[in-house]
Amino acid sequence: MALELYWSKRADKKFDRILEYLLLEWGESVTKSFVKEVYDFLDILSEFPEIGTIENKEKGIRGFTIIEQINVFYKIDGNKIILLNFFDNRQNPKKKRF
Repeated sequence: MALELYWSKRADKKFDRILEYLLLEWGESVTKSFVKEVYDFLDILSEFPEIGTIENKEKGIRGFTIIEQINVFYKIDGNKIILLNFFDNRQNPKKKRF
């Protein structure tokens, strides 16, 4: 049974910022490709929620590299998955926020 996905405000804002950057720097084709990659991953994630590696055991936070530059962080809460953040791996790792 697939779990429902919920986006936190932080994940939603970060995703929008990534799309704005991609559109500005790389164009519509790359942006559409990235969006498809993310949504294809989210389809898989809803079916296999434990696919990501454990990033913070105490908080139950998992992470997954969608593309080389972008990780998504999420947690499983009962019968739902909460997307917490998208993180550009080229940033300082200390800026990772769940």
